[in-house]
Amino acid sequence: MAENERRTELGELKIANEVVGIIAGLAAVEVEGVAGMSGGIAGGIAEMLGRKNLSKGVKVEVGEHQAAVDLYVIVDYGVSIPTVAEEIQGNVKRAIEVMTGLDVVEVNLHVLGVHFHQATNVEEKPEEPTTRVK
Repeated sequence: MAENERRTELGELKIANEVVGIIAGLAAVEVEGVAGMSGGIAGGIAEMLGRKNLSKGVKVEVGEHQAAVDLYVIVDYGVSIPTVAEEIQGNVKRAIEVMTGLDVVEVNLHVLGVHFHQATNVEEKPEEPTTRVK
């Protein structure tokens, strides 16, 4: 596990890459229209991880002063993907920069799926069979 390391007059500060990944994942799922993070494509189907496993679906590269992030997300059906993507990118960049002091140079977004909300089933009365002949 690589770490971001800084030395101050009081001592060292080390931020694990995993921490940056969790910050990015949490900032991404806060955006309205994001159904969850994706663990990747297995057999052509994206596995939705929801909001529990926030470092999954996130790949970070952290240098001494900069970070680049790749996010793999599933969006809700009906949202504007470009609008949601822009909000995710801004939210992730802000969160990482404020919490770690790193300069975020890239936030690449990969939309791997669309989540369809299940409509509540309304119980329908079966139609009575009609006869064509009398």
